[in-house]
Amino acid sequence: MNRALQLFNTCICHRLFGAPLVASILLLTAPGANAATADAVDSNRTNRSESMEASFPIQDFRAFSHENRFVTAPDTIDGKNADALRQISNSFRENGFDLTGHFTDSRFEVYDGIGNRFRGSAERRTLSIQEYKGVLRYDDKKGLIREFILEHETELNRAELEYGIPRYVIAAILGIESDYGQNIGRFNPFNAYVSMIVEDYRAPFATAQLEELLKFVERNEIDVFDLKSSYAGAISFAQFIPYSLNRWFVGDDVFDMTNNIHSVANYLAHFKEITGSVEEAVFRYNPSRMYTRAVMDLAEEAERLMATADAR
Repeated sequence: MNRALQLFNTCICHRLFGAPLVASILLLTAPGANAATADAVDSNRTNRSESMEASFPIQDFRAFSHENRFVTAPDTIDGKNADALRQISNSFRENGFDLTGHFTDSRFEVYDGIGNRFRGSAERRTLSIQEYKGVLRYDDKKGLIREFILEHETELNRAELEYGIPRYVIAAILGIESDYGQNIGRFNPFNAYVSMIVEDYRAPFATAQLEELLKFVERNEIDVFDLKSSYAGAISFAQFIPYSLNRWFVGDDVFDMTNNIHSVANYLAHFKEITGSVEEAVFRYNPSRMYTRAVMDLAEEAERLMATADAR
């Protein structure tokens, strides 16, 4: 069994990273909204992306840089990263993707130093669970979860019945990933993945995710620059990386809460069947024991809060 398949079988994940691959990549990032949460959340996406690295048939753009069979990218691509962008354009052209228009779009940019965001993520630092929860703004999320459950009670109950995943766990993940849909990130996933390739930071992973992203936007007729993500390229309230979007996302609109509720449940149900438990499925969502602990603790808090309210 090759390394990619071994890694896929032992630690498959969406985001980092998505999410939303933050406190890890599949990928925590929360979505980049609040600085404190973004570091933690995006760090989650970090772990996810690392787990999925080499999990797909990956073509590294660097391997094509000197092969003459590719059509040369137009000279309209210029700037300090022009050579790298032409190489990326040439390699993707063979797979049917013309990126020239993307690279000359006014909304395109390379995020300098993107690798440093991953290296500085919360889960790469030695934190206690209390410190980790502080970075996540756990208490704020706990204070909002009951209201979120009541607002989306019908869909949460439907997802629990259909997928066998407790509604409290679904709500907890959406709370940690994106503050219940309030923080979707301030980056663009296309720019994020291209920046990783240009910087040669986990370029094979980024190349695979970029191809998945292009398939997703083509199938759904979306302008890729209209999307927001974490710095790790995790998209939607659930913070799915493109690989996960294409396999487990339910529905077309990535910013529809009903779709996100069912998508989280769908993802967890898949890995619950593989691992035998909801907790281990959460670990597959983001391979961090601190993340798993935070989600399960928040879910328990939610169940207690709901039970207390019902008893009044």
